[in-house]
Amino acid sequence: MNIDLHCHSNISDGKLPPDQLVQAALNNGAELLALTDHDHLGGLSLAQKTAHRLGLSFINGVEISVSWRGRSIHIVGLNFTPTDELEKTLHINRQGRFSRLEKIAERLEKKLSVKNIVQGALSFANSPDSVSRTHIAQYLVQQCVVENAQQAFKKYLGDGKIGDIKHQWISLEQAVLAIINASGVAVIAHPARYKISATAMRNLIEEFKTYGGQAIEIATPVHSLNERLNLTLLANRYDLYASAGSDFHGNGEFGRIIGQTPDLPVTCRPVWDLFE
Repeated sequence: MNIDLHCHSNISDGKLPPDQLVQAALNNGAELLALTDHDHLGGLSLAQKTAHRLGLSFINGVEISVSWRGRSIHIVGLNFTPTDELEKTLHINRQGRFSRLEKIAERLEKKLSVKNIVQGALSFANSPDSVSRTHIAQYLVQQCVVENAQQAFKKYLGDGKIGDIKHQWISLEQAVLAIINASGVAVIAHPARYKISATAMRNLIEEFKTYGGQAIEIATPVHSLNERLNLTLLANRYDLYASAGSDFHGNGEFGRIIGQTPDLPVTCRPVWDLFE
């Protein structure tokens, strides 16, 4: 099956509205889709209605930012039923996004000959509580500071760069339990992106499992073939299911295509085996 369980609409930091995102995924051959906006469930209803109308299998999804041992880690929730507990948990994170934006903007305005970064980023965001570094990147492209969003992250917004402001998100435990209590499946998103040591990765997985986490994202264009194979060994060692997702944000961004993901290694247990 052609399955994409990680993508973003303009409800968070993607470019396409939920209905257009679903249509694009179907056009690219997707057979099962999850919309996983950052800390937000606002696009799920429209996405689900569109998928039902078009005959595309769809499950609820979300990508939650967590703070773990001084690092920002993302946990994807899949196939859950929205609950008040989950929404309250996500609201805590959304409240922190705007304050983080202001701090990043202040740093960048001191370094770059560009002003009004807060207002500029907000002009690209669907709402103030969903604004992110991606929207800052889009504003920097508009102001001709960089050629594209990828360059903005490489020079100014990525890990270790001037705009890399660490924020205290909710805990790993809070995120996983909110997903589990909503009858969903918790997944560690794009683990190779965190550039942590092998020991730290094992510690993350072991703690994640103690809270009820069940899966790890393996098949994503963010990971090289070697990374996918190494993560498969970890998944098998720790009895984790494997997920697949494009992490699509917009056409032409980072070489990711909605509805298209690398194949899972054959020794993986697909996370969709857990779905009815």
